[in-house]
Amino acid sequence: MKPNNAQGDQCLESQGPPPFITRRVHRLDDGSLAVWSSRHHRKDLPLPESLVAGAIRRACLRSWRLVGDLNWWIGLVFAVGSLLFIVGSAQTLWPGLAIAAVIDPAHVFFAGSLPFTLAAYLQFYQAGNASDFPLAETVDTQSKTVRKKWLGCRASELGWWSCGLQLLGTLCFNFSTYQALHPGPNWFSEDIWVWLPNFVGSVLFLLSGYMALAETCHGYWRFLPRNLSWWAVFWNFGGCISFMISAFLAVFVSGTDSVIRMQLSTWFTLLGAVGFFIGSILLLPEAATESEKHPPQEKPLVKTS
Repeated sequence: MKPNNAQGDQCLESQGPPPFITRRVHRLDDGSLAVWSSRHHRKDLPLPESLVAGAIRRACLRSWRLVGDLNWWIGLVFAVGSLLFIVGSAQTLWPGLAIAAVIDPAHVFFAGSLPFTLAAYLQFYQAGNASDFPLAETVDTQSKTVRKKWLGCRASELGWWSCGLQLLGTLCFNFSTYQALHPGPNWFSEDIWVWLPNFVGSVLFLLSGYMALAETCHGYWRFLPRNLSWWAVFWNFGGCISFMISAFLAVFVSGTDSVIRMQLSTWFTLLGAVGFFIGSILLLPEAATESEKHPPQEKPLVKTS
């Protein structure tokens, strides 16, 4: 993705895990510096990246104003799906719970997979329709209307790949959880129709989660405890790791006692769902970090003298 150099700006610094660039620092023709971050540009969030405490406080104060924000809805729908997976896992681990007598855990897992897919698509839609790298002063956002694409392609951007792989992973979970409603006649059939798509979906989630983390770190790995976006993708990546472990443990093998392995698998599903839930909830204060000084149509660009 090439920056807009129409006004003679100079790129001073580029960061990101090769071959992707996730952060740029430009010197504009007026001598000021412009900082660009791919995640914040893609999600239409302003820089600088928010500190955790301040962002959460602003989310509480501004929550009533966020219902029209796509980022807010993405976080909320992801949280609903995660919560259903938490409930399904708890039902499986503790069948004596009252809710277990009302609805089968398999139906809860399938229901939880649907919000995951909806939120993943909204995120992919957002990433596919992100604009090219602009400078706020050189782009007249009022002069033209960009036609939105249902399945936009921005293969040069790490965030697009992360969102795309996550969407494919959710589709695998849709298939797996639906097939679990009608288990096959033998262990081999269950492995093919339930375990295999679950395993593939977990691999896709793991790749997606790491890409989102790398995009936020602007490299293979960084520890950024004061960065709210980092915490959101960190918890999400932790959930992906737990789902991957759960998928490994869930395979059926002929002639073996799988009770303990299935319990461990469910525990890791529960831990993964908790990780996803926390990461999803953190998307809400991240959506609330928009400064009153930045109108919604402007891009996430911060200037310093």
